[in-house]
Amino acid sequence: MISEINQLEAIARQLEPNKNQREQLIQRVSAYSQAYLEGISDAPANYAFEDGRGLYESPIAEEGIEIGEALDLLGENVDKSGIGTTSGRFLGYIPGGALFPSALGDYLAAVSNRYAGFFFASPGAVRLENMLISWMAGVIGYSSKAAGNLTSGGSLANLLAIITARDTHSITGDKLARSVIYFTEHIHHSIDKAIHVAGLSGCVKHKVPVDKRYRMDAEALRSAIATDRAAGLNPWLVVGSAGTTNTGSVDPLAEIAGIAADHGLWFHADGAYGGFFKLCPEGRAALNGLELADSLVMDPHKTLFLPYGTGALLVKDGAKLYASQNWDAAYMQDAPENMEELSPAELSPELTKHFRGLRLWLPLKLFGLAPFRAALSEKIQLARYFHQKIQSIDGFEVGPTPDLSVVTYRYLPPRGDVDAFNEMLTKKIQQDGRIFISSTRIDGKFILRVAISSFRTHLSDIDEALNVLKWTAKELAEEGY
Repeated sequence: MISEINQLEAIARQLEPNKNQREQLIQRVSAYSQAYLEGISDAPANYAFEDGRGLYESPIAEEGIEIGEALDLLGENVDKSGIGTTSGRFLGYIPGGALFPSALGDYLAAVSNRYAGFFFASPGAVRLENMLISWMAGVIGYSSKAAGNLTSGGSLANLLAIITARDTHSITGDKLARSVIYFTEHIHHSIDKAIHVAGLSGCVKHKVPVDKRYRMDAEALRSAIATDRAAGLNPWLVVGSAGTTNTGSVDPLAEIAGIAADHGLWFHADGAYGGFFKLCPEGRAALNGLELADSLVMDPHKTLFLPYGTGALLVKDGAKLYASQNWDAAYMQDAPENMEELSPAELSPELTKHFRGLRLWLPLKLFGLAPFRAALSEKIQLARYFHQKIQSIDGFEVGPTPDLSVVTYRYLPPRGDVDAFNEMLTKKIQQDGRIFISSTRIDGKFILRVAISSFRTHLSDIDEALNVLKWTAKELAEEGY
């Protein structure tokens, strides 16, 4: 047995590179990373014709390969396929960009492999994440009673908020069929999914009308609640948007909060995209009343420009989140109780938890807040600039003046089907690859949208986007499409 163990150990020790091997790996990966970052400005915003299929030609095998070969596979099949989300000309969906110090934070977190679930396992990691939650709560205007959790993104954060609201209002069993949730047609689809996953599909889902700027009609909400209550139903949850993905519109948050308070409803605000605009003066004006929500979501991987995989939930009364998520198990009896700091595992479904706070903490500490505030103001100003300039190009019409940094617009061709033309325009631009835009449907119409939220997007990128839109639309119109 000893001989066999020794043989296995000799093979297994390959998993622990020595100092020289580590240095070589780091050098190769660093060189690859530097080349990627230096090439971003010239790289396409969309690799329209590459699909990464070459990875299948190198399956996982018994023997390993050299780092150079692995990086070649990565470069050709991953980093040169699909959407270029790190490009300043990626203007579709909600861009983020991925700050370089965040990658270093991930590297350090992975090397040390700190377990950030419970305080006793890594007091420093938990304190760091709790400090970030407290900072975010302060940005919004919550008191020290607030609590929250760093999640993988807005979808999980929305789910956790709705579960907390469900547990607080005891929406179970025979209550489901008469309990009402209110939101608009522009709410993010992760809310619908969260309602389903939280076991609330049996609730009544009441879509509240919107105004001409795609914002929830507060008086329609008030009327709907009164009507539903008179009919014997149980209104309990209203979900508002602090910047919709679809149109960028911000619901009248203060009015919704007042109505929810008057009728005893939980008010959840989805600020996954828009919440961090609270850091800049233009955003604070648009997001007035966000601090009145019972819970809210904000994604650092959107408007704090972090890599994907970083969302956040904040709950105004943190005790309600704790009551919903705290649990115990016999095998955890060695963990001493700590009343000074709540642990992330007591505030979310995650037990095994990556130390994801380091990717947020490091860039905030290295850069300070001033560049973030400036970048967020810049994005709002760029959206207003785009909204103004696109109107001066013949054939284009625009949606409402942007609340934040999403602009809706479309081209009206001299003849033919408007929707079909704009669909072809979108495809042509995506195939061209210089910029990436996305589309949606509003009131049944095919609408183009530009979302400006990458820290790499500046005035020159918007001017290029306007130029590409102008000439591509002109060419299609001349072709008589």
